[in-house]
Amino acid sequence: MAQTKKVKSYYAYVLECADGSFYGGFTTDVQKRVATHNAGKGAKYTKARRPVRLLYYETFQTKSQALKAEASFKKLTRSKKEKFLKAHQIDF
Repeated sequence: MAQTKKVKSYYAYVLECADGSFYGGFTTDVQKRVATHNAGKGAKYTKARRPVRLLYYETFQTKSQALKAEASFKKLTRSKKEKFLKAHQIDF
């Protein structure tokens, strides 16, 4: 019998922090990562801005693609981040 190789997925995600700011990140497990952020163990930025809420995530086939999406989001101005989220029908 041939074994099927499990395809690993990578995700770029956007959180809304308690102070209303946005945080972009990347992971292989979105729900686990959000829980980690809310436990104060995710990132220095979100640790002081808990609780966080998942607003958006996108799936990628490669780590490189997910990291590029994360970096692109982080470079946006606040108004452009808001436009990005609105374009994806995300309420914040």
